[in-house]
Amino acid sequence: MVIEGAGVTAAMVTVQILEVGGDTLMKSATKDGMSSFIFTVYSNLLALCFLLPSTLFYHRKRAPPPISTSIFCRMVLLSCIQASVQILMNTGIRYSSPTLSSAMVDLVPAFTFILALISRMEILNLKQHSSQAKVIGTMTCIAGALIVTLYKGMPLISDSFQNIKMGASGLNISEKSDWIVGAFLLATASFCLSLLHIVENWIIKEYQEALVVTTICCFFVAILSSIVAFIAEGISKAWILKLHKEFISVSYSAILVVSTRNFVTIWACRKKGPIYVAIFKPLRVVVALGMGVLFLGDNLYLGSMIGAAIIIIGFYGVMWALAQEKQMTSESNIFPSSSTPLMSNKSMDN
Repeated sequence: MVIEGAGVTAAMVTVQILEVGGDTLMKSATKDGMSSFIFTVYSNLLALCFLLPSTLFYHRKRAPPPISTSIFCRMVLLSCIQASVQILMNTGIRYSSPTLSSAMVDLVPAFTFILALISRMEILNLKQHSSQAKVIGTMTCIAGALIVTLYKGMPLISDSFQNIKMGASGLNISEKSDWIVGAFLLATASFCLSLLHIVENWIIKEYQEALVVTTICCFFVAILSSIVAFIAEGISKAWILKLHKEFISVSYSAILVVSTRNFVTIWACRKKGPIYVAIFKPLRVVVALGMGVLFLGDNLYLGSMIGAAIIIIGFYGVMWALAQEKQMTSESNIFPSSSTPLMSNKSMDN
């Protein structure tokens, strides 16, 4: 249904906004000395305290279906990937910036598209206009994000209250080294995030209780991230939260990022498939750009506007392709063709 599709789209756009806000707060907390490993632990523990009661309340009258051994093993795998993504992403942001994080996740659509082809969740038929539009739209989104990141151009709004540079220029040798380390960690996290969407779809197409999956995975992520944090930090004063910026950052991340994002992405994977979820990632650059101008006083450059416009064009191209594929699937429902994309179309009608 159109209304349902609009709801999924609105939810995914909201998640991108929440993630950029969470990255900014996390960067601020770690800049003041908080460990990114401990930040990950507390975020997931607090998220679990929110998710567990919500799950029990939701299923108070209807028990969820039993979890098979196969599904449970997939959930453990998903938890390991989630823990890796959060640790790599948070550590990468600590070494670089939320803006670089937003730029690096623009690799997610390409990675996800390739992994979906390998896993045969997606079948590419370049003779179909929808497949052509999907490939071109995905590459257009990535190109637009690279333009936002690498090209400034002439300033359009330069009377900002402050100018926070959004690149590696002007950094000393030590900061450049940290920036490179951060970029590598964020690129690795982006690949893991693509793999995460594939595994989410692998689970949710057979076990459709998104809230249960989210809660169980959050439990295992909390355990795994705690092990990593104890190895990295040991028993020290770093575990003591300050009641100001650190507490606010952890609370925001737990409720609005870890809980909300994980649930929405799993739910969206069930409704639309992994490619649909991944294609929203380039919008983070646009969101980060807008937040920088409105709230941080960043300058607005011509390159940023051009890149943002290109991202939007590519995004709508992919949305059109997905709509065409859904229409083709519904029309050929009685006699399915071998060339019909398998991008979780079975789940679209749920």
